[in-house]
Amino acid sequence: MPNDKTASKHSRQLLFSEAIAQPKTMTAQTAPQGHTSPLVDQPTLDATDRILQEIASVGRRLEVMDLKITDLTLASSSNRADIAGLRETVTNLDQHLSAVEDHIAAIPDQEEELKSLRTKLTDLEDRSRRDNVCFFGIPEQKEGSDIKTFLSLLLTNHFGIEFSPPPEFQRVHTKRVDKASTNKPRPIIACFLCHEQARQVISTAKTQQPISLDGHEIRVAADFSRLTNDRRRAFLALHRN
Repeated sequence: MPNDKTASKHSRQLLFSEAIAQPKTMTAQTAPQGHTSPLVDQPTLDATDRILQEIASVGRRLEVMDLKITDLTLASSSNRADIAGLRETVTNLDQHLSAVEDHIAAIPDQEEELKSLRTKLTDLEDRSRRDNVCFFGIPEQKEGSDIKTFLSLLLTNHFGIEFSPPPEFQRVHTKRVDKASTNKPRPIIACFLCHEQARQVISTAKTQQPISLDGHEIRVAADFSRLTNDRRRAFLALHRN
């Protein structure tokens, strides 16, 4: 009957499991009752015990191997995740590198454009200062409370310029300088409303130098941007040499 066969098979499996755990006990229990001597000789029983012990040892080793395989599987999964992350990082780095290379390739054009913009900016700055005149050497506080009237009298009495109409200034101020680095008087910058009057002051100062005020030499110069002044100084130094 199928049920008898299944029960018999289950019994054999159970008996085999018990034999693995307790081989000698199983051997003793399998001997038929009423017999005082074993069915087989002792060497055969010893060989059977050894076989069962080897089988049990193999089972334990298989369990250990199974645990190690599980650990390796987990480690492999972790490594795959790390590799995927590294691939994504490498892809991002490659994209950034390509962007940097594009920027580097565009640097010459950008430098040329920047040079052109700097030239235009310097020209615009110089044009915005074309009506300015810088006065150097005027003692501090000499101008008093009305600096525009002081400059008008200075140009008439010391420069000998007869303006028609009288000079008008859009603004007059003292240039900011670092007093800790120099003990010279601060320059005075005057912005004329009439460009021709500003040019007249500069041309007159060139022909009448030196001009003095209370023993102090007064110098006059056009007001340029820093870049233009640096270029003019370099040109003058080269011309002297």
